[in-house]
Amino acid sequence: MHLLLTVNGMAYEVDAPPTARLLDVLRDQLGLTGTKEGCAEGECGACTVIVDGKAVNSCVMLAAQARGKEVLTVEGLAEDGQLDLLQQRFVEYGAVQCGYCTPGMLMSAKALLMGNPVPSEQDIRIALAGNLCRCTGYSAIVAAVKAASGQEAVPSMELPGVPEALAAEVTTDPETLAAACEVVQMDADGPLGAPCRPSDASQAAEPDPASGASEPEGGE
Repeated sequence: MHLLLTVNGMAYEVDAPPTARLLDVLRDQLGLTGTKEGCAEGECGACTVIVDGKAVNSCVMLAAQARGKEVLTVEGLAEDGQLDLLQQRFVEYGAVQCGYCTPGMLMSAKALLMGNPVPSEQDIRIALAGNLCRCTGYSAIVAAVKAASGQEAVPSMELPGVPEALAAEVTTDPETLAAACEVVQMDADGPLGAPCRPSDASQAAEPDPASGASEPEGGE
């Protein structure tokens, strides 16, 4: 089947079987490998592209169905070598980890912003409901989309305080230090050095006599 497709503003002529998916044509014939295949069932969202302004799963859409329509893939977001604002916010807000789901997340979010420039957090979460991510926990992604719309958003990576002060607090907290030393002592061959003193691990491992804890009678 001869197809004339418009992808990222450019016209392409391809020959593909009638059963070819849009995903296959984009990746295998046009070399646009930013669009990923995950579940192949329209469930994970990794293959999301925008067709005539709507987010669609390209793994369950025939290439023939895209004739006469405008297709936008993740490669089409950047212009003149500059990342789209949404892409910039994903980077700034730590919304990317392994990156496999990121193209689909971007395209679903872009479709949302194209139709709703100032979405609520609920709008964002609904728009991204079809995109699965095993790394980020979604909060950073939602914050990035919100920030891209010009709204105030707090990066999930932002620490609630000065990092140096937080580190010092954790290191000097006796209970936290003792618990950490106990774990390390279990695998250690000899006495622990600073900041773990021998007493830290022993105190964490031994019950406090003052607590009244005692061995059950009968050795059970």
